[in-house]
Amino acid sequence: MIPFSILDLAPVAEGFSVADSLKMSVKMAQTAEQLGYARFWLAEHHGMAGVASSATSVVLAHLGAHTKEIRLGAGGVMLPNHSPLVIAEQFGTLAELYPNRIDLGLGRAPGTDMMTARALRRNMDANVDSYPDDVRELQGYLSDQEKGIRAVPGWGTNVPIWMLGSSLYSAQVAAQFGLPYSFASHFAPDQLHQALTIYRRHFKAAEEGDQPHAMAGVMAVVADTDEEAQYLFTSALQQFVNLRRDRNRPFPRPVDSMEGIWSASEKHMVEHMLQYAVVGSKATVAFQLERFIEATGIDELIISMPIHDADARLKSLHLMAEVREGLVGEVREEMVGEGD
Repeated sequence: MIPFSILDLAPVAEGFSVADSLKMSVKMAQTAEQLGYARFWLAEHHGMAGVASSATSVVLAHLGAHTKEIRLGAGGVMLPNHSPLVIAEQFGTLAELYPNRIDLGLGRAPGTDMMTARALRRNMDANVDSYPDDVRELQGYLSDQEKGIRAVPGWGTNVPIWMLGSSLYSAQVAAQFGLPYSFASHFAPDQLHQALTIYRRHFKAAEEGDQPHAMAGVMAVVADTDEEAQYLFTSALQQFVNLRRDRNRPFPRPVDSMEGIWSASEKHMVEHMLQYAVVGSKATVAFQLERFIEATGIDELIISMPIHDADARLKSLHLMAEVREGLVGEVREEMVGEGD
């Protein structure tokens, strides 16, 4: 069975503080490590009342100090917001602190609104075509090649770079560079299959033996019953409605019903965006995941768990690990049966 990883936004839940959010991310990372998840990634977003992971490298350093083995990384850093040299120094520092545990996922969206993007001192006039050049520059700083400018720390760390995206463009760049690729199907489902096809078909190995490695994201809420999971998932539904209405609010508490909260058009939009979400009991989620993995042929699954209650989020993490073990058990039984 493929590896399962976790994407965390350090959600700031309604009624709780940023400090509470960051403490919960530590608990999630520690629990994910104990349960055998492959990676624990944080995403860069700015100016959002419900997200505490804007200073991504800082939070990763904190998580590294509280974990031992699990890979930590950015899912991702929005490279147009930053100088490639600064990112090389930040993630080079992380790689020196936590050897062989750091991943660097890169995206090209601002991860915020345009006003906040300007406040980040991002070059708003830059041509989007400069993104591949920035990636190459960053790769150079992390390599052991002499480029005239040396990232210290960073030089020679060769931090693994992933290309992230929700479009065909990111798939093309990942294939051209021969890098692992993660598609954001957890909120942008439309081009998932086409992007994976382009990535695999046009992959150019950077080094001999390199193979395409595709990861895809899903939102997941696993609970004892389908009804409880659907109730917990209403927090995510409300958050997407808030985003559509340009309401900047903490991550909402769940509600008994979405009726009266969203309009018919909002319901259609949100359900379409979240069509790959897996929500329900272990049996329900296992069925949904089997279909998703079979349909995509992905090499790895990365999961976000948009749950307001901290205990319910940790329980979902445990139950998802049990789902994975169940899928592994089924694969083993199939292999034994084929050998009989």
